[in-house]
Amino acid sequence: MSLASVLDVMRGANRMAQRQLFEWQIVTPNNQAAHLTCGLAIQPDAPLNKQLQGDVLILLAGFNHQQHFDKTILRQLQKIIPRFRWIGGIESGSWALARLGLLDGRKATTHWEDLEDFALKHPSIEVMPDRFVMDGNTFTSGGASPSFDFMLHLIRCRYGQQLALEVSSIFIYDAVHTGNDAQPLVSLGLLETQEPRIAKAIRLMEEHLDDPLSIKQIAQHLALSLRMLEYLFREQLNHTPAQYYLHLRLQSAQRLVTDTRLPIQEIALRTGFNSLGSLSRCFREAYQLSPTQYRRSFKQTNKTPS
Repeated sequence: MSLASVLDVMRGANRMAQRQLFEWQIVTPNNQAAHLTCGLAIQPDAPLNKQLQGDVLILLAGFNHQQHFDKTILRQLQKIIPRFRWIGGIESGSWALARLGLLDGRKATTHWEDLEDFALKHPSIEVMPDRFVMDGNTFTSGGASPSFDFMLHLIRCRYGQQLALEVSSIFIYDAVHTGNDAQPLVSLGLLETQEPRIAKAIRLMEEHLDDPLSIKQIAQHLALSLRMLEYLFREQLNHTPAQYYLHLRLQSAQRLVTDTRLPIQEIALRTGFNSLGSLSRCFREAYQLSPTQYRRSFKQTNKTPS
């Protein structure tokens, strides 16, 4: 989706303008197909080589970026980057820009799942939770939908608001976000307008995953009775507030178990469990395996994605 959010927006702009405003090439290391996590193989137009040049170079990556942006590829990128006016990182592409030193002293973002680790790994970068960030001649985006927003922003800046609206319309996309809107952990969709009190409660839960609030505190923040908050959650989500809060924390723990190498004790602290045993007990109830067993099983059954 991140790839399509970049390419199809440009294609849509060309179509609506009835002329070629954008042209692009897909480039991969060694001219090999890029196998997406959904299994689709994306064939390149050209290999990564020192002859490449253009207006914008966008580095797009997802899982396991460390091994896919190896030292050889980073050296190649260092040689061709001066041949481009703008350099962008989509999702984990931000990590590659950081490793190249292109974001030092600048503002940047990446996918919300990685924001904390990104900031810890790169203290010289001012890490923002925004959907997309532009600073100097670099831009970074948090993922698929924010990349769509960024490309519409690019069209708006270069070719005007009318074309940006027309491109949004052909994809039936409501472009309601700006770059500095925060990336949400939970995309609330219609719930935000249908029942804003529940939406605010969930946002509070997101903000306090590592140091959970009591349900009574959440109710007080929203000026609701505990009974009313319980009623709203059961009505809208078929869960009690406590059940939903635990679900959010376990989801976060599951992601950290599969997508990072953090010790399980550290994962427990980051997701608000006061002990390793407490996390393990709740994790096993939810996923039928302990965190350690789940991580081992995940590694055995999942192929390395590109």
